[in-house]
Amino acid sequence: MRTRLIAVTSIIVLLVFGAYTFRNGYDGHTAETFSNATLKVGSVGDDVRELQGRLTYLGYYNGKIDGDFGQKTKGAVTWFQWKFGLKSDGIVGADTKKKLVDATKGWKPGTTQAGGGTEKATSTGGGGGGGLSRSNRYGLTDNDIRIMANAVYGEARGEPYEGQVAVAAVILNRVRNENFPNTVYGVIFQPRAFTAVADGQIYLTPNENAKRAVEDAINGWDPTGGCLYYFNPNTATSAWIWTRPQVKTIGKHIFCM
Repeated sequence: MRTRLIAVTSIIVLLVFGAYTFRNGYDGHTAETFSNATLKVGSVGDDVRELQGRLTYLGYYNGKIDGDFGQKTKGAVTWFQWKFGLKSDGIVGADTKKKLVDATKGWKPGTTQAGGGTEKATSTGGGGGGGLSRSNRYGLTDNDIRIMANAVYGEARGEPYEGQVAVAAVILNRVRNENFPNTVYGVIFQPRAFTAVADGQIYLTPNENAKRAVEDAINGWDPTGGCLYYFNPNTATSAWIWTRPQVKTIGKHIFCM
C-alpha cells in the first residue's frame, strides 16, 4: 500500500511539473520574469535589462540593453504607459510590469523584434522629402523618426510649418554636436531640454504636418542655419537663454546658437 501511494504521488508530481514546463516553454532554464522591485531612474540590474528588452521588442526603446535605468529608459517607459492607458510617470510598478509582460508574450532574452507591437513610422509624402525609411542620411530608426514627430507636435504644433521644420532641425543639429547626446532619444529626453517632455505633450499623437516636418529636416532643410536652441520670449524663464546669439525668429520662437 505504501509503495503504491509513493508511486501515485510521484506520477502526480511529474504530471504537474510537465504541465508547468510545457506551458512556460521550459528549455533548460527558467524564463526571465520581473522581480517585485519597483524600477525607476537609478535602478540597475537584470530587471532593468528585461524591461529594456521588452520595450525594445515593442518598439518603444532603441538604446543599449545595459541594465541601467536612465532618462532614455524612463522616456520609453512613459511612452509605453501612456499608450497603454497607465499612469505615465516613468516608474515601473506591478501594473506596468503586468501590462508589459502581457504585451510581450513572444519576447525572450536577446529578442529585439516583435511580430506585432507598435505601428511602424510611415512616409507622409509631400514637402519635397521623398519619403522616410529606416535607411536615411542620419541612420535614424523608425523609433527615432516617430519620437521626433512627437516632439515637433508637442513643441510647435501651433507654429507655421517652417517653424515646425526648424524644431526638427534643432534636434538633428544637437545630435551632431559634441556638446549634446549623440542620439535622438538622448537629445529629446535630456533633462530640462524640451518643454513638451516636462509637461507630457511629447506623448500626444502627432499630425501629418509634424511628420512631414521631420521628413523635410532629415532630408536637409534647416530653416535655422544650424541653430542649437530656440525659445518663446513670452514664456521663457531662463536668463541664460537670452545670452545665446540670436539668428532668426520664426513664428513665436527665437532660434539661436
